[in-house]
Amino acid sequence: MRISTRGQNAIKLMLDLATYNNGEPVKLREIARRQNISEKYLEQIVSVLQKASLVKSFKGSRGGYTLQYPPDKYTVGYILKTVEGNMTPTDCVGENGVICENSSICVSHRLWQKLYTAINDVLEGITLADMLEWQSEIWTDQYVI
Repeated sequence: MRISTRGQNAIKLMLDLATYNNGEPVKLREIARRQNISEKYLEQIVSVLQKASLVKSFKGSRGGYTLQYPPDKYTVGYILKTVEGNMTPTDCVGENGVICENSSICVSHRLWQKLYTAINDVLEGITLADMLEWQSEIWTDQYVI
């Protein structure tokens, strides 16, 4: 399993919305500038996130985007599954795994299932709030007088 650039940028976009949440919508061009991502590319990603009700859109000159919920309500896994789809290492495991006629005797199947469980546990165990905390630690460590 490899997380695509789209998935990585969706996480960056959501983290940026959480970071710059001051009650006002955040403009996509500001996110694009801060994250060094094409605004057109972010438009595609935010469209998917908006359809899934993860972000809210506001029109007009003061428009932009905000998170639909507080940062602690978003897991990294949910965000990635929204933009990436299936997050399984193989087709024979996971929520929509294809039932293989050899799964009961296949040692590899057990390996893929354990890998899927480990990946899922990590992705579902980390929220945007956790990432905000990590970001704060990094920014604090870099602050020099």
